[in-house]
Amino acid sequence: MDFFDELGSAGLGSRLRRLSEVVTSQAAEVYELYHVAFEPRWFPVFYVVATEPGRHVGDIAERIGQTHAAVSQVVKDLVKHELVQVQRGETDQRRSVISLTEKGAALWPALQQQTADVRQATETLLAETRHNLWLAIGEMEYALSRQSLGSRVKAIRDARVGSAVRIREYEPQFQPDFKRLNIEWIERYFRVEEPDLKALDHPEEYILQPGGRILLAEYQGQIVGACALLRMDADTVELAKMAVSPAAQGLGIGFRLGEAAIAQARALGSKRLYLESNTKLAPAIQLYHKLGFRKTVAGQPSPYERCNIQMELVLQEVKG
Repeated sequence: MDFFDELGSAGLGSRLRRLSEVVTSQAAEVYELYHVAFEPRWFPVFYVVATEPGRHVGDIAERIGQTHAAVSQVVKDLVKHELVQVQRGETDQRRSVISLTEKGAALWPALQQQTADVRQATETLLAETRHNLWLAIGEMEYALSRQSLGSRVKAIRDARVGSAVRIREYEPQFQPDFKRLNIEWIERYFRVEEPDLKALDHPEEYILQPGGRILLAEYQGQIVGACALLRMDADTVELAKMAVSPAAQGLGIGFRLGEAAIAQARALGSKRLYLESNTKLAPAIQLYHKLGFRKTVAGQPSPYERCNIQMELVLQEVKG
């Protein structure tokens, strides 16, 4: 079985790279056919310089969808072969513009004819296939511009991991895990404060007995995440002590915990969910926004030194 048949669509990038290498190799044969001393990778840059004179490297890079560094290297090669020249711009001396040399201008008509022949041959090639690759590439580029391959893979990975994550209610044997997960992230960024130790050492007394809840995330037999709901008043609970093990971060576990906490807050009849955090924790703030929280200035002064942002999620409007 062919390697790519065995790998399937997971090998798309590698197969496209192989196809690119084949086409580039055969393109070199085309230049030899026309007795043109020219490398295929130069063509996009040379084409723009020939048809749109006066552009600088940044313009060309944007025009052909390549990096600035890649275009700069091609320009250096073209200069070395005396096909283009680099000059300071008339309107902006800080920007160099690229133009054809006499040698490059003399080569351009031959390249134009070669391009016309290649276009005709390529259209014949595409007509031999059931699926028009040129159109398919355009569709693929559009689809990837809407959602990257990485984000698509992440969504599938998160769904798979999510189905394996078990959200559990707190039990006394989980107190060491609850404390460990929170101490771990607090010490990484801040310092552990007295209110932390009260809640983490005695969660039954400071969280559960006043009407709160503690949720834990279990994955592959390990407790890898935790959060707590602290009863503030009849209408409000606080989302606190949210923590995910570094080894399990990036798997969407924090989002699963957050969704479970919101559902639990609704079940408790709460009308408002409140939290305190620090803007230094950018991924956490991003998570809270994704869950629907918004910044508020209506909170009471925080007992924590590290708090510099307060957020809330309105679960149901309080009728006045």
